[in-house]
Amino acid sequence: MSAVVGKRILSGFLPLTIAAMAWVPAAAAQEAAPAPLDGRASDPAAMGWMEGSPPPEEKRVLARRSDHFIFPKTRWSFSHMREVLPTANIDIAERWELPRDLHAGFERIEVTPMGAQEALSFEDALYASYTDALLVMHEGEIIYERYLGVTKPDTRHIAFSVTKSFIGTIAESMIAEGRLDQDALVESYLPELAESGFAGASVRQVMDMTTDLDWSEVYSDPNSDIAAYSLALGIAGQEPPGYTGPRTIYDYLPTVKKGSEGHGTRFVYRTVNTDVLAWIVARVEGKPLNTILSERIWKPFGMECAADILVDPIGTPFVGGGLNLCLRDLARFGEAIRLGGRRGDGQILPEGLVEGMIRGAALIQDNPKANYATLPGYSYRSQWWFMNDDHGAFSARGIHGQAIWIDPQSEIVIARFGSHPIAGNVNIDPITLPTYRAIVDHVTRGD
Repeated sequence: MSAVVGKRILSGFLPLTIAAMAWVPAAAAQEAAPAPLDGRASDPAAMGWMEGSPPPEEKRVLARRSDHFIFPKTRWSFSHMREVLPTANIDIAERWELPRDLHAGFERIEVTPMGAQEALSFEDALYASYTDALLVMHEGEIIYERYLGVTKPDTRHIAFSVTKSFIGTIAESMIAEGRLDQDALVESYLPELAESGFAGASVRQVMDMTTDLDWSEVYSDPNSDIAAYSLALGIAGQEPPGYTGPRTIYDYLPTVKKGSEGHGTRFVYRTVNTDVLAWIVARVEGKPLNTILSERIWKPFGMECAADILVDPIGTPFVGGGLNLCLRDLARFGEAIRLGGRRGDGQILPEGLVEGMIRGAALIQDNPKANYATLPGYSYRSQWWFMNDDHGAFSARGIHGQAIWIDPQSEIVIARFGSHPIAGNVNIDPITLPTYRAIVDHVTRGD
């Protein structure tokens, strides 16, 4: 199916395709739609989704009609994705216990959103950003932990593009071990992509998203390539009538076309890069990505909960955004990265790996820096976002408000799950980013 024909089919399938895209809730896609319910009114616990034996029709969340990506049902489905879509399991081993010393006073924190004159209370900021769960660690201890709606300590909440940072970290480990050559061309590992837009790109360019592709990732545009990719993944609900396009990750990636500027010219955020990186990792390791995640992250870092990851119709893990895990494990990973890849006194990741990522991000100058209104001066390295601020903070970020925030100077890690009605974090950053800094200021002042 040509790109033109494919986009025509997608356009003719509105509004279902927009609502069904893995990135775009219906309210974000249709200008005529009413304003979404606020964080309190859309509380999924109060709305009663999927309650009853059987649940009444109006309370059901069904993948075949794309309910799982339509707000406000997303506030339930993001905490129940493995009940809605096929997943592969990520196994655990011995738990790394995280010490707890819960701090009082978080209710006194005030958050001033970007561009606002008046501050919000901490509680109002949580609801205004549709928070599902928030955990703060300081100097290795959990000092704050909060769950809202239907999200609980053992809930496997979807992390969306935070998944990318796990894969980028694994790839960096393999480079340090000599198992992966960052300067090698993609087609040397994946001859299947020799005629695709990825041909001629290095593994490093894929990791840092400086590939030049004719591929758009605009979550609110039904003609964006991310919509077609969602259909190929099989996570967008029913296919539109007449659809004959790719139906697996491996079938889709060779269809991606090359751009006109040349690889390495500038940074452009494109999810398909991560799935190519994962394909390379899986090819080198000779194992599925969920097994690799278990062996390299979940077991050695002592994760508390088994996790799962969305898979395409032939069982290929969707690493561009399909990881589902519990909040404390999100924090465990962030804490391990803050410690330079250590679990307690044991070095798990190759020594110097995290410091190398930080140095590499700092070397990125005007090109190819990120250019987002809410992320001035940020750079992207190894599937992580680097703030280049006075605290040396860096982050894993996922749509609808998923995040790991690491502040090395203050020895603080923040893990967050959310279900904001609009996918792009540019809509959430004006509250969440000031919230993170307000938390840091509160903790470091000892309020």
